[in-house]
Amino acid sequence: MVILPLKMQGATAHIRKKRLVGPVDITITADGFTIIMGPNGAGKTTLLRLMHGLQRCSGGLVEWAVPHAKAREKQAYVFQSPIMMRRRVVDSIAYPLRLRGLSASAARATARESAGRFGLEKLLDSWAPMLSGGEKQKLSLARALVIEPDILFLDEPCANLDGRAIREIEAILRDAQAAGTRIVMSTHDMGQARRLAQDVVFMYDGKIHEHTAADAFFTSPTTKEAHAFINGDIVE
Repeated sequence: MVILPLKMQGATAHIRKKRLVGPVDITITADGFTIIMGPNGAGKTTLLRLMHGLQRCSGGLVEWAVPHAKAREKQAYVFQSPIMMRRRVVDSIAYPLRLRGLSASAARATARESAGRFGLEKLLDSWAPMLSGGEKQKLSLARALVIEPDILFLDEPCANLDGRAIREIEAILRDAQAAGTRIVMSTHDMGQARRLAQDVVFMYDGKIHEHTAADAFFTSPTTKEAHAFINGDIVE
């Protein structure tokens, strides 16, 4: 089952009649590493939530290549602030597999096998809420990737982490993409965007101002807002 491409046509999101995002037209194809950038309040998080289905679409279309119920089974989302379950690391990683019908023993066995990819093999019996910030985010990634999703959405996953944790998480994401997972991620970190992005979505005032290859975006932005953002100027 292939759930991509994801197509958004005239998609909008409102809360109490206030427009948060839209109208948006974009297609996310099956391959690549997309970075979403823009100033605070540009609508990056809302766009990710709209794509994933956490935010209700107020108008327009958000369509997968398969019915939405099927698409939900093959996608995952990682929040900026890691959400920890009140259980041990091994059971946290196993949880999505249990939801998909695996037995407790089979789910734990898979969790233990995959933990090494995330540097969590020595923490499997630790209580998840007691982990450090970087460890929690790696656990969030392990929990998201254990189902081998077709697409992974991430909202500022490296915010407030130190350099070593950022390097480890970026390596995990590169490996996930190489293994076939499509990545769509927001970040404020220009250096991180330059390291990871294959294409860039630049948002401002709830709309997509540019969507282009990373090299073109960083060297020849086509809008004054994107040019100011890249230069570190105030965008207004």
